[in-house]
Formats: sequence, C-alpha cells, structure tokens
Amino acid sequence: MEIRPYKSDDADIILSWCKDEKAFYQWTAGVIGDYPVTEKEFKFVESLNAFTALDKTEIIGFFTLRQPDKSKNELRLGFVIVNPGKRGKGFGKQMIKEGLKYAFEILGAKKVSLGVFENNLPAYYCYKSVGFKDVVLKETESYQIFGEEWKCKELSIENPNI
Repeated sequence: MEIRPYKSDDADIILSWCKDEKAFYQWTAGVIGDYPVTEKEFKFVESLNAFTALDKTEIIGFFTLRQPDKSKNELRLGFVIVNPGKRGKGFGKQMIKEGLKYAFEILGAKKVSLGVFENNLPAYYCYKSVGFKDVVLKETESYQIFGEEWKCKELSIENPNI
C-alpha cells in the first residue's frame, strides 16, 4: 500500500463508498454538507492535508491530516474512509500506519489526535489496534444527527521517536 496526496479526480470513487446516510454522517459528522454530498462540496478537502491510499493502482482509502492550531506539534486525523469492499482485511490499519509515519517522520508532529463516534466501533477498534489511546476530556464532543445525540470518543497517539 502507498499513500499519495489526494487528487480531485479521486472524489467520485471516494464519495461512492457512502451508500447510506448513517455511514455518511459517521464519516463526516455533516461537516462537508448533507447526504449525499457532491464532488463540488467535497472540494474543500483540498484545503486540508488530504491523502489517498492505493493498493497497487486501485484507490482503497482516504484521510486528512490537519493542524488544529498554529503549532505543528499536533495533527488531527480526519475523514478516514476505506472502500467497503476492502474493510476487514487490514487495509484501514495499514493506511492509518502509513498516515502516522508521514505525520511523525515527514511532518514532525509530536502527537496525532482524532475523534470517532461511539456508534462506530469498527473504526474505534481499528484506531486502538494501531496504538491510539483514549483521552478523557472534561466535555465530550457531540453532534445532533437524525434527532439523536452522537457522542465522540477522543483518541491520540504520541510520536514514538520523541
């Protein structure tokens, strides 16, 4: 597997992976827009540090690494998605590891953090399996989706080379 900078030509494939509203909102929290999102709305990811994961020549995943503040000490992993046909085969884990390697070794981050909905256990366990740890916050971030309160779990991982 390799990761490369996201190209706008990747959007149609990536967006095709969200076939239902629940999966879409677990992926985006509605930040991009309402389901189904258009390629035009998805264009905003180009302003983030966005990556596409490939297995040989096939696009199998996508994620972003953004700076939550002006320091480059912490990066925020987001919009992580894997082709549904490739899930459960270790591709997500491998993609996250490649993203962390880039964040730590190339960008020099000291920490990478993320938020994952409590109702997205497969993603939560994937992050835990590559070394992310739960972070206890004073306030839990939550979103109103489908008239329900969806709570986020906060996770982070420290650069092992520091």
